[in-house]
Amino acid sequence: MDFIKSIFEMVFHLDKHLDFIIKNFGSWTYVLLFGIIFAETGLVITPFLPGDSLLFVTGAFAAQGSFNIFWLLVTLIAASIIGDNLNYAVGKFIGKKLLEKGDHRFFKKEYVDKTHKFFEKYGGKTIILAKFAPIVRTFSPFVAGLGKMSYLKFIAYDIFAALLWINIFVLGGYFFGNFPVVKEHFSVVILIIIFVSLLPISIEFWKHKMLKKKSSNVK
Repeated sequence: MDFIKSIFEMVFHLDKHLDFIIKNFGSWTYVLLFGIIFAETGLVITPFLPGDSLLFVTGAFAAQGSFNIFWLLVTLIAASIIGDNLNYAVGKFIGKKLLEKGDHRFFKKEYVDKTHKFFEKYGGKTIILAKFAPIVRTFSPFVAGLGKMSYLKFIAYDIFAALLWINIFVLGGYFFGNFPVVKEHFSVVILIIIFVSLLPISIEFWKHKMLKKKSSNVK
């Protein structure tokens, strides 16, 4: 329970934590950010790490001059793509063995099953949609590899997804993160970001339900 509380505390107060890190580690912060996004996208045992909110906050700090916006984008996009590729490889070569071992503290079979259902509904488009959904984002490359999705198809979707995800949230923070109302109500902004992150998949799910309902009515 204390661990979960500390994760929530870190996510909702990322601005304070990142400010401390930048002041103490300087340029090494790029390495830390690379590591967090790489782990959040590439390791199935760390789906709890901050993603969307971290991107937004780094964009806000870049606008203040703490980061070079170009190198920040390059670093985070590279971290996302490399992490996803590792995750795909793990799913392809040892995914079945991991599932046979059962649940781990962070690796839950239900997460894999949930992501697999998205693939059944939306196919390769899941790689793009999943980028905007916590937990599903971490498991989609793993399930793509596990399901023997063509690597060329996977990497094409993945590069597009990484570019879209990183640019939307980092540039969102860059242009809007330093508004006084945003800084004063940061926790609320993070909740809004989480809500917005879930919108693409929610809309697709709603469209799928409507189509299913329409086809059942025709029968």
